[in-house]
Amino acid sequence: MGMTIAEKILAAASGRQSVRPGEIVMASVDKAMMDDILGPRVEIADRMEELGAKVWDTEKVVIIADHYTPPANAKQAAIVKFTQEWAQNNNIKNYYAFVGPCHQVMAEKGHVLPGTVVMGTDSHTCMGGALGAFASGIGSTEMVGILTMGQIWLRVPETIQVRWEGELPNSTMAKDMSLFTIGRIGHAGATYKCVEYTGTTIAAMSMDERFCLSNMAVEMGAKAAPIATDATTETFLRECGVAGPFRQISSDAEAVFCAVHSFNANSLEPMLACPHEVDNVCGIREVEQRAIDQVYIGSCTGGRYTDLAAAAKLLRGKKVHSKCRLLVSPASKSIWERAARDGTLLTLSEAGAVILAPTCGVCVGLHSGVLADGEVCVSTTNRNFIGRLGSRKAETYLASPLTAAASAIAGRLADPRELL
Repeated sequence: MGMTIAEKILAAASGRQSVRPGEIVMASVDKAMMDDILGPRVEIADRMEELGAKVWDTEKVVIIADHYTPPANAKQAAIVKFTQEWAQNNNIKNYYAFVGPCHQVMAEKGHVLPGTVVMGTDSHTCMGGALGAFASGIGSTEMVGILTMGQIWLRVPETIQVRWEGELPNSTMAKDMSLFTIGRIGHAGATYKCVEYTGTTIAAMSMDERFCLSNMAVEMGAKAAPIATDATTETFLRECGVAGPFRQISSDAEAVFCAVHSFNANSLEPMLACPHEVDNVCGIREVEQRAIDQVYIGSCTGGRYTDLAAAAKLLRGKKVHSKCRLLVSPASKSIWERAARDGTLLTLSEAGAVILAPTCGVCVGLHSGVLADGEVCVSTTNRNFIGRLGSRKAETYLASPLTAAASAIAGRLADPRELL
């Protein structure tokens, strides 16, 4: 019997020829990632000290300060300082700070490779699946185990296949596909399962767009979201300076999926996730065109170069509505620099956007653009829970960068097809 991508990776990581869903394996971890908000300061440092344990492999641990950077107050600054000092004191070779959200940095720095097991103390670690890895978010206790032993106890998950066929209309993006899928499967419909995206639509996508799909799979409860490797995967890794050869990995033709969903990209319209759940999804024309106060284009979900370029194309020669503010945060320092060099950031700024540092701060309501009571935001981030972007009395709609840009111009929830 054939195996899925996840089953192949976990079989290899546990030294077995094959595995089946439901089996328990002890898998070797290729990279362990911690950020500042859920890094050494949360239980991990104290527990390691209690155990008298040392990091099993300082080359395989990656620490990234991203949520509290740049710090908005002394408490946040202290956390960033502690994170850096812990990394130095434990001889961690891969420490990054002030360069953007951890998942994008992990990918750009070559820490996520096809066929590998990547674990991180952030739920959106599953974004690494776009590069053909078994990447998943874990808690602090599990990370202590990995740091000391280099292994993790896992139950082999079942896999849901999500097949997209056809060509996306020019008004839609991967974010619309993701929201549509989450709306169909539900916020808990993939709990402790893998979600494997496939089909002609996926094959034609850039790596930027694939990252968006894998990133948001956890909003269905997914454990991981691997996508088969191909020439696009290899090109991305080589552009990041990673030397091959790379493992080519895909599900076998005889692989067994616990469910299969098939969708048509040709008919997809711009989607919204309405307050206050990611699976509260509808088409843009199904909602009231209500006034908004803020638009945010950024994060590890919606701040990559193609996201910024799509928004800039729509905003070129136009202005952000006078009663709305537009905040833009590129997903990494390298994306910030690329968008600055080719004029993308200038176009956004000339339209009225405020260009921020690459950070997680807005997405988790910590700094750089939180919402006040009663305010309404359109965001390209991954969650719209109560209080996620600031006040518990604010509302957030999730959308693609195209829909976000159109809404910034209109000062209300707006369909990008009105401007394209």
